[in-house]
Amino acid sequence: MTMMVCGLADERMRIEVEVDARRGPVGPGPGLRMEAVEVGRGGDGDAMVEGWRYVHNEVVPRAAMGPQEARERAARYRLANAYLGDVLVGCSTVRPPEGEERVATVIARVLPAFRGRGIGTALHEAGMARARALGAGVVETVVLAANGDGLRFAEGRGFVERDRYVLDGESDEWVELRLAATPS
Repeated sequence: MTMMVCGLADERMRIEVEVDARRGPVGPGPGLRMEAVEVGRGGDGDAMVEGWRYVHNEVVPRAAMGPQEARERAARYRLANAYLGDVLVGCSTVRPPEGEERVATVIARVLPAFRGRGIGTALHEAGMARARALGAGVVETVVLAANGDGLRFAEGRGFVERDRYVLDGESDEWVELRLAATPS
């Protein structure tokens, strides 16, 4: 923001200017960088896992996880972090295909302050590309029922609700959604 104040020749000349600024969309390229979380890289890998865990816990605080659980996920799934410059803004998870239908799970999370700028779309598209490369026949996602933004995002990309469930010993409802079209 810049403001300049200048004296007026006559007090009756006062004017008021009102301006609304909009943030432009961000997509893959120089502004947005996505990096795979790699375990076993020592300090860098641990910091990447911790960054992924931070975004996960901020977006889904009811399902917050500790460092060990995040490291276990990093060993089983493909995790990635998204950065604008050096600022961590989101993360993603791709669970590899399983079962006869080759069902993969793609989850994109964006910190609330950075939503509505195309970051979730970029994370989702990268996750979908990864799922296709792994041979997914079907793609699903999972969203906390209380996360209205996440549900709207998934439905806006063609995911359809299949099931709602509560994990044993917990009270939060989760929504499982499946992409209506094949991930070709």
